[in-house]
Amino acid sequence: MSQAIPLEDTFGDIVRKAMRGVNVTETELSRATGISKHQISQWLKDEGAATDEQAREVATILRLDPGKLADSAASRWTPPAIELPDVRPHAQHPHPSNGYVFFLEGSRRAALVDPAGIPENLLRILRGGDYHLEYILITHKHSDHCDATSAVAAAFPAANIVMHKLDVYAIGALASKATLVRDGEALPFGDGSAIRMLHTPGHTDGSSCYIFQSTVFSGDTLFAASVGGAYGDASTYGDILNSVRSKLFTLPDETVVMPGHGPPTTIELEKIHNPFF
Repeated sequence: MSQAIPLEDTFGDIVRKAMRGVNVTETELSRATGISKHQISQWLKDEGAATDEQAREVATILRLDPGKLADSAASRWTPPAIELPDVRPHAQHPHPSNGYVFFLEGSRRAALVDPAGIPENLLRILRGGDYHLEYILITHKHSDHCDATSAVAAAFPAANIVMHKLDVYAIGALASKATLVRDGEALPFGDGSAIRMLHTPGHTDGSSCYIFQSTVFSGDTLFAASVGGAYGDASTYGDILNSVRSKLFTLPDETVVMPGHGPPTTIELEKIHNPFF
């Protein structure tokens, strides 16, 4: 039995992201809720637990869902284990990020999502599966999602590197060889199958998600019970929330979400449990 994967974000992480997103300081949050600044500071360090009432008060000020944030404070929900026959997740040591290989059932035609971490580990996974790697799909520019691109591309020179133009500079000289997909564009993958890209700015300006069949690889846009931090040069916290609402939450409820950090989830579960929505 596979080991349960903990949620990427704690209650403190969620509060911190929302405070930064709506531009509320610890002092302002304390004044608005009557909760001591010291206690808020402790939560942000993952020390101590908020009561349901406190979590609901904080949620109102930070524009989060009160009931869902209370569930987060009490650690009441984690998604059930989700495993798919055509997706193989792997750790990206030394990074704490997730990478994925997905492939067509009945063949070895494969795509790699976010080449990062120790290159030898990735190459061992790819060669061990005897995959014909067609695509190297990169969700965004941060090194814990793309710092092994060069090594993988050298080992699989026929594979197409796919990335959004706003983040592609992160892979250096390989940027000139990359396929720069735009929002909604599809990449052929096998007979009658395709991989579709959604541009989901907010975490970075070029953040993207990739959809294959009933699975979305969400990078750092959407996590189980949270979202990525907003670190775009031009895009904002509002953009990442809008990206999830308008691009991901319009997918079928049964769509499986394979995130860049933390456990898999589904669109339906995120609509029910994610405090940001």
